[in-house]
Amino acid sequence: FPDPAAMCRQLKKMGFKVVVILDPGIHIQPDYTPYLEGKSASYFVKYPDGQDYTGEVWPGPCHFPDFTHPSVRNWWSKWISFYTEQGISGFWNDMNEPSAWGQAIPPLVEFEFEGRKASLKEARNVYGFQMAKSTFEGAELATKKRPFNLTRAGFSGIQRYAAVWTGDNVASDEHMLAGVRLINSMGLTGIANCGFDLGGFAGDASPSLFARWISIAAFTPFFRGHSMINSRSAEPWTFGEEVEEISRNYLNLRYKLTPYIYAAFRQAEQTGMPINRSLALTDPWDDTIYLPEYQNEFMFGPSLLVAPVSSDKNICKVYLPEGDWIQFFTGEKVKGKKWIYAPCELGQLPVFAKAGSFICMQSITQHLSEAPKSILHIHVYPGKAGGTYTHYEDDGASYAYQQEQYYSRSMEMPAGKKEVILHKPKGINRSKFKQLKFWFYGLRERPGIRVDGVQQRIKRETMAHLSPLSEFDPLPERSKIHEEIPDVVTFSIPNSPAKIVIDWK
Repeated sequence: FPDPAAMCRQLKKMGFKVVVILDPGIHIQPDYTPYLEGKSASYFVKYPDGQDYTGEVWPGPCHFPDFTHPSVRNWWSKWISFYTEQGISGFWNDMNEPSAWGQAIPPLVEFEFEGRKASLKEARNVYGFQMAKSTFEGAELATKKRPFNLTRAGFSGIQRYAAVWTGDNVASDEHMLAGVRLINSMGLTGIANCGFDLGGFAGDASPSLFARWISIAAFTPFFRGHSMINSRSAEPWTFGEEVEEISRNYLNLRYKLTPYIYAAFRQAEQTGMPINRSLALTDPWDDTIYLPEYQNEFMFGPSLLVAPVSSDKNICKVYLPEGDWIQFFTGEKVKGKKWIYAPCELGQLPVFAKAGSFICMQSITQHLSEAPKSILHIHVYPGKAGGTYTHYEDDGASYAYQQEQYYSRSMEMPAGKKEVILHKPKGINRSKFKQLKFWFYGLRERPGIRVDGVQQRIKRETMAHLSPLSEFDPLPERSKIHEEIPDVVTFSIPNSPAKIVIDWK
């Protein structure tokens, strides 16, 4: 890369943000400034006799900074500005257990450990935590913004400084579903922003496995594809036209769900509630959720239940906890506290919206720096038990939200009433959405909908969250299933800062 800064500027114009991978191993190279600085300041991990430990990593023989020493952390943080000045937007801390190729790091290697010395056995997880913390603090200092920071290793509290991914996985159904359970488990420990390598890091995913994996991954906090050297190309378009269309469907859905996902991140930041929620968290007294056949199910945010399924199935058993549920892609209403058979052909992922909930969506964008259309789509799923939801917006980058520079609006569906209340917004910002379009599901008879007592002119529209798949066979049998929801009651109103009351008969 002869001119990284120019490259980053060009990519930014195209909507791309550049994230670089950081390994702790510092190449032993006489003319390499970080090596010379670390060596002269005695910043590297050592054997008990004072000799620097050497391990092989990507550049070759390396020494490893001792991140359990405050001076080393400050030194590392200062070097982060070298990257941010080139236009780098984020950091990916890898190999930070620490890890070396072809050998285990000897347990007798010593770490400073804040002045009391410790072996690898005690320092291992703290090492990765402190590296990620140093990277975060360096990026924050250099940019004055919320950094994107990812780590492979960590310790309790790592969520303060980095997102976490589940590490090197294998292209198999077993690892795909194990990754779902890992994300749910990490959520229970406080790590809300986490994900896996969709498609598998090692090995070659089949087209059906990749299609299923990307549909599941669209409902995870940290959503990315990644594969190792000497494996097949793993971009969505390399698996054929059908998989490309399925991938596009779920990528577009992910972008449409941006307001809903961002609100879930805000809730996680305020309360620790994870984005991917194990049913053990939402329905702990329901014995059925603990059965192995339902162990992969989870809530994505407060309103969507996702039932992951392997790539070789076209029908599966799904357990729905107590309450009413609406099939997200067909609008079919299902009573809870029972299991059902759900179709799950390729491109069909069983997803259910909880009755009494709200899901806020936007128009499709190509990247998050592109402004969506100024209409907030509020999908309302009436239910007797009612429910609440808080929509949230800020600038997405700075810390200005800590001075109330945000827009937050709570929505309420009182139990037992045919009523929706949008309370007055909080924060000093205005919403980027000028119009509110409501989509009411399950109102079969012709409803009389009023907004603040004024009768509304309603429409009935067909909603399709996914686009139809093409029939690529030259002699099609029209076998491709396209799920859509007919007769959804819709109407639009200005996004007023006043309290809004909607009722219907």
